[in-house]
Amino acid sequence: MSSGELVMLRNICRIFNFVKPETRLKTVSLTKLDHRLFIKPASLPALCRRSSVTLLAMPEQKKRDMDLSTPPAGVRGMTQLDRGAFRKTISVPAIKVKKEVINKLMKSLKNVALQRPGIKRVVEDPDDENHRLVLLDPFTISSASCFGESEKAAMKQLEVSTEIHTYDLELAYENFKSEEVLRAVLPEGQDVTYGFSRVGHIAHMNLREHQLPFKSLIGQVIIDKNSSITSVVNKTNIIDTTYRNFQMEVLAGEDNMATKVRENSVTYEFDFSKVYWNSRLSTEHERIVSLLEPGDTVFDVFAGVGPFAIPAARKSCSVFANDLNPESYKWLQHNCKLNKVDKKIHVFNLDGRDFILGAVKEQLTERLHKATTQKKNTVHIVMNLPALAIEFLDAFKNLLENQPSGDSSLPFVHCYGFSKHDNPARDIQERAEGFLGTSLEGHCTVHLVRNVAPNKEMMCISFQVPPEVLFRNRSEEQDNPEEPAPKRQKCDGPDSP
Repeated sequence: MSSGELVMLRNICRIFNFVKPETRLKTVSLTKLDHRLFIKPASLPALCRRSSVTLLAMPEQKKRDMDLSTPPAGVRGMTQLDRGAFRKTISVPAIKVKKEVINKLMKSLKNVALQRPGIKRVVEDPDDENHRLVLLDPFTISSASCFGESEKAAMKQLEVSTEIHTYDLELAYENFKSEEVLRAVLPEGQDVTYGFSRVGHIAHMNLREHQLPFKSLIGQVIIDKNSSITSVVNKTNIIDTTYRNFQMEVLAGEDNMATKVRENSVTYEFDFSKVYWNSRLSTEHERIVSLLEPGDTVFDVFAGVGPFAIPAARKSCSVFANDLNPESYKWLQHNCKLNKVDKKIHVFNLDGRDFILGAVKEQLTERLHKATTQKKNTVHIVMNLPALAIEFLDAFKNLLENQPSGDSSLPFVHCYGFSKHDNPARDIQERAEGFLGTSLEGHCTVHLVRNVAPNKEMMCISFQVPPEVLFRNRSEEQDNPEEPAPKRQKCDGPDSP
């Protein structure tokens, strides 16, 4: 075998702690051996055959003992958090370094020094007060020959010995990440949920059925490992389609759902248990607002606490924002004042259909009576109620009279919906066409907002309302001479008394 292959084989032995190359090979999957050496997994057996060498992998228990990211096996199945049970001691390699050259050397050792949050890489030498011990990565360094040329040169220049010492490192609960703790505790082979949506000081989780026996422990771990989180909640039912909020239980921490968030340079305050808020929609909020120009008119049919409406008002748009939920209406008003746009937004507390038949109809009619020579800015209608919004599209049928020439005044609709279809874009378009009663082929765009769950997508369809939908057909009017008046509007805005 070549000298290069011999070096490679020796590095395999050192890095993966194989015993002497006399014994039998145990299959090991290798991709990256260390920061200096890459090898294809398939090449290892051939390399061993050519060199007449076989290898025996280090016993699994010894690997686990050396693993800095794995808590003790005894924590498996724990339902009440016992932080003391996470203590373990492992032996790691170290080198002795004079105190005065520590800072000069550490940069050269960045690829081999121990990298672990919460663990000091430089510790006291119990046998020599003039030296310190630099802890090394046990999976990279097992002997002096494992150092690279640049590391050896730096150590030689600073008169540091390459002799490897052993240091007993004590690990505790504080040294493990949340995902490492939960993976060690929950039953082996089951999915581990450690991600969450952050809503101010609140961590919002969606635990699965098999994780519920561990819910209190999971909540406490999330608080322990995230200093800004003081409350962890779990959704206990699906979103209510009327007010778009859901029941939740506090898993750990304080029972305080009044929170403050900042999104796209705008501050929002609300009671998370009573309104709808989804931090994962930040990019979508920003995308829609980027379509707006100063002077545009925006109707937000399901406004929530204002993540579309308030940025639009800050962009000098004329905004009409509505939400049926009294709590959302209250916090929408509050956030308008908080962000100093309360003079630019008309706020309504209506059913979405009544808002369209009332405020939207009135404002669009008024625009049609403007002088034809006057520049007309674009109208955008945002309908973010993905469970039901598409069903409200029929409210635009025959909404207006007196169709003007051209289509410059026709509003653009941005309507959201969920789809479990194999082709969600086609599904959303066909459903929208069904409620509008006309084809949108070639006249709409469908945007994937996010994946909500396996085989469930949130989509946004955008289109300019076709004139044959928006404007009243006189012959149909004769057949249906009366139209029920919309409910009296509850409105709070710049022109309110």
